[in-house]
Amino acid sequence: MSESLPFHGSEDFETLAQAIAEAHRQMAAQASRAVNIGLSLRNWLIGRHIAEFELAGKDRAEYGEHLFSRLAARLKALRIPGCDRRELYRYRDFFTCYPQIMGTLSPQSLPSVLLEKVGTASPQSAPEMQLLARLSYSHFALLCEIADPEQRRFYEIEALRGQWSVRELKRQIGSLYYQRSGLSGDKDALSRLTRESCEVQTPAQVIRDPYVFEFLGLQPAEVMREADLETALIDRLQDFLLELGHGFCFEARQKRLSIGGEYFFVDLVFYHRILKCHVLVELKTDHFRHEHLGQLNSYVGWYRENAMTPGDQPPIGLLLCTAKNDELLRYALAGLSDSLFVSRYQVELPRPEDMSAFLSRALHELEGAQ
Repeated sequence: MSESLPFHGSEDFETLAQAIAEAHRQMAAQASRAVNIGLSLRNWLIGRHIAEFELAGKDRAEYGEHLFSRLAARLKALRIPGCDRRELYRYRDFFTCYPQIMGTLSPQSLPSVLLEKVGTASPQSAPEMQLLARLSYSHFALLCEIADPEQRRFYEIEALRGQWSVRELKRQIGSLYYQRSGLSGDKDALSRLTRESCEVQTPAQVIRDPYVFEFLGLQPAEVMREADLETALIDRLQDFLLELGHGFCFEARQKRLSIGGEYFFVDLVFYHRILKCHVLVELKTDHFRHEHLGQLNSYVGWYRENAMTPGDQPPIGLLLCTAKNDELLRYALAGLSDSLFVSRYQVELPRPEDMSAFLSRALHELEGAQ
């Protein structure tokens, strides 16, 4: 016979629950800070090594302007993540913009040629450890795009004061907050109003950062789970399309695309061996909205420019939108002007009625299991 644990009133029980919740919050925040600092320092050190090579490398002339391309290829061969040509430039710029981060490292680890080059940190800069602990590398990547050091410092300080998320920092830069502050008669009032409406950075947002995925060797699908219902539907949709046997070859799930410095994720990517094209599938547990189609068209456009090889047909986007008892199916035929190809598409891909029936069955099964 089991015995109940003794509690001395509801207040003691609630104190226990709150203590556990606070311990969780503190440790989650500590873990995110550790990942933050490690990733930022890694990228800063990569930038430092590149800068050192550019300044003093004996075989610098051999590589010339092709240094970043050749280095990216070599690091890819070594399976070092997050080191494509564009990112290597960013890491070098990160080191150049934030030489004061060297104050967090042992002086013995810094070559003398760089110590002479970067000098000492500006007294007007935010404390190095505070920057590293509270701003993610994605924050730094945005800040490094600001050429004016004074303006960059302004956004550093405001991001720290307001605990801005990366999205909030990008929004404030885009809304010309620095310029608006300069024109404002009451700068403190503007700052208070901004902080009241801003999106605050959370530990969960740090861990879900695409840069962190690569750094920790995680796949987006392992971390960026959306609603359980949507995840379960994608699981079944992947199997459903493969079982149809119409030439689908699975290629990727939660495929990450970098478009203009931002990261996006395609739910499912297939290659259709009969149509000779990529098929991008996006599933929305929602009614169809025009922004869904715009999002998918962007993905299709990216694949058309970056993933097509000789002999490929233009990629196809498949958008599935669903509501609890109302399925809405939309095929995005982006860029398919050839009527013969459209005809082949209509024959080879699943019929709309088949997809609608699949969604009905899957939703019914999943809701019945809850």
